[in-house]
Amino acid sequence: MKLSCALIASCVIASAKAFSLSGLPQRQGSSYGITSGSSVCASCKKSSTTTTSLQMSDFGSAMPAKPEQTLEEKLSESATTYIATITGQLGEGVDPPEALDKLRKARDEGADAKTLAARTYELMIEQGMTYDQDPDTGLLTLTEWDIKDNLETPEVKKEFAFLYKYGMNLISKGLLDTDDAKEIIKKGLIERTGKTPEDFDKWLGY
Repeated sequence: MKLSCALIASCVIASAKAFSLSGLPQRQGSSYGITSGSSVCASCKKSSTTTTSLQMSDFGSAMPAKPEQTLEEKLSESATTYIATITGQLGEGVDPPEALDKLRKARDEGADAKTLAARTYELMIEQGMTYDQDPDTGLLTLTEWDIKDNLETPEVKKEFAFLYKYGMNLISKGLLDTDDAKEIIKKGLIERTGKTPEDFDKWLGY
């Protein structure tokens, strides 16, 4: 089980961030002003140029603002990116995680924000626990690590800690209910160690 959570997070964190909207690009220079013609006096040229520039500078603010995405739309977009990333990283002949189809179904059915967050979290855990990622190619293959025999291996412990803390962050942001998080963590993380929930917390230093 090679560490892959840092790469996972880059595909998912968008759900917790606000998307900024950039305005229309403003054309620079004086090409919009009327500045030529021998019959036009200097003061008229200045007035004409200024008036035209002011009109053009107001053009951007007159355009309708791009609608801001809802939380569900942001999470759905994030899910689409994550699904595409995982699918593209699977090594030849490697089956996709079961949680990937669950996330795709939730997205396609227009699930609410908490459901999308839960399905995404489940996929993160399944990827981290059952796949290795080649550091050179980025390809995913099924892990050959025996988790229970390697609980004190730093890489293993660090991966568990990352995924556990990620779930806690989802709760704190209101993206995951506590009971749902407990169930996901119990099945996805704790049961893989063979520890009780209490011993699991102590193992991670909580």
